[in-house]
Formats: sequence, structure tokens, C-alpha cells
Amino acid sequence: MDNFNQKKIIGIIPSRYASSRFPGKPLADIAGKSMIQRVYETAAAVFDNVWVATDDQRIYDAVSAFGGNAVMTSEEHPSGTDRCSEAVKKVSESTGETFDVVVNIQGDEPFIKPSQLTKIAALFDDEDTQIGTLVQPITKSEDIFNPNIPKVVLAENGDAIYFSRSPIPYVRNVEEEKWMNHHTFFGHIGLYAYRTEVLHALTQLKEGRLEKMESLEQLRWLEHSYRIRTDETNYDSFGIDTPEDLEKVMTEGIEKYLV
Repeated sequence: MDNFNQKKIIGIIPSRYASSRFPGKPLADIAGKSMIQRVYETAAAVFDNVWVATDDQRIYDAVSAFGGNAVMTSEEHPSGTDRCSEAVKKVSESTGETFDVVVNIQGDEPFIKPSQLTKIAALFDDEDTQIGTLVQPITKSEDIFNPNIPKVVLAENGDAIYFSRSPIPYVRNVEEEKWMNHHTFFGHIGLYAYRTEVLHALTQLKEGRLEKMESLEQLRWLEHSYRIRTDETNYDSFGIDTPEDLEKVMTEGIEKYLV
């Protein structure tokens, strides 16, 4: 369980029932456990304080049934970041505990690795870290040009300079299929952590121009001069967005994804 330099960390798992591509996704059964239970159990193996933040009584009841912590939040939140902020405030009010760092854990990634959670929490050993996230080296050339895989360019110190759905950086005078021979490209893993006061401040920012164009929330933070520190993971991130994704997991065998 956590001891990250005595920082008080809380893991929040935003979880909505409504989904245009996969309604009821958090409660989908994956080899005898719901998706949300699998995410919760992995997070609880790393952090002492883990809560599911939901706007649906069915999810709240399911989490309570397997012994997890859940908190009801507004249906009006535009993002998981906003839901995390409300959840932390409510948990602090109900328990009397305060938290230094909030880890925002995707509720649709049931195969997230404990080491990924440990890595993102360790970024806050540096007192200057405001926001943390993970990146992964891209190993397939076609992924560089896939707009569904956000790319990130890093500074020498590991801070994110920019995120984009476009292939960045552009490798001039080189054929696209040979770009990977000239640069290590990084894809972004949608796992975030924040200083608690920074999290609350982020929810007060207006939507940014770059964010609106790219449809990437983290660009709002960069536009307002917040620093996003990164660490590297080599684990593939497999989120379940559709029933077809779940069918793929069950067909190929869950053991493949638990490695």
C-alpha cells in the first residue's frame, strides 16, 4: 500500500453508466467480475484511499456490494477531471481527511498495471510537480498517423510540451514510413494525477482554443501555463470503449491482458 514519501494520495475512478457506444459499460462482466471492480481492485492494491465517483445509483450499489468506496457526483460534469474534483471535496467532507495528490484512474481500463499507478504517484516526489501523466513509446509506424492516438512531445526534463492527434514532431525530408528510424515518438496514456489544489483550479479554467481544435482536455492546462510532468511506461494501454472491444478480450483470453 502507498507510502509515497508520506504524501496523502487518493485514487478516484470516474464512472458513468451512460455511454453512447457502450451503455452500462462499468458493470460489464469480465470473467466473473465487473469492469469497475477490476479497476478498483488494482487501484486499491496500490493506494490506501480509492473511491469510485459516479452519477448512477446502479454503479454506486455495485461498488458497495463488492466492498468498495463510492461517492455520488453530479450528472452535469463535462469531464472526468470535474467529477474527480467534486468527489475529492465530498470524500474530504465526509471523512475529515485531506489529500495532497489525486490520481484520476480511467474506469474503462480494467487491465491497468499497478506499476503504472506507482509511476504516476512517484512523479509527486518532486514538490514542483503540478500534474502528472504517462507516455508510451510508439512501436508501430501507422500509430504515428492515427488521430485516435494522441501524440506528445517532451522537453529534456520530461515535461510535456504539446499533445496532438497529428503526427508530431514532423520529420522533414524523410519518407513517412521511415520516421521511426529518426525519432522516438510517444503516445499519451490517459492516466492523470494532480496536486489537489491544482485539480480544483483546473476545473475553473475556460475551454481553450487548442483544446477545442484537438479535442484534448490537457491542452487547456498547457494553454494556462500549467506544467505536465511525464514518466514512461512500456505497457500497452487497452481501454474498452465498445462491446466489440470486450468481445475481443474474451475471445483472445483475459490472461493475455493480465500479464
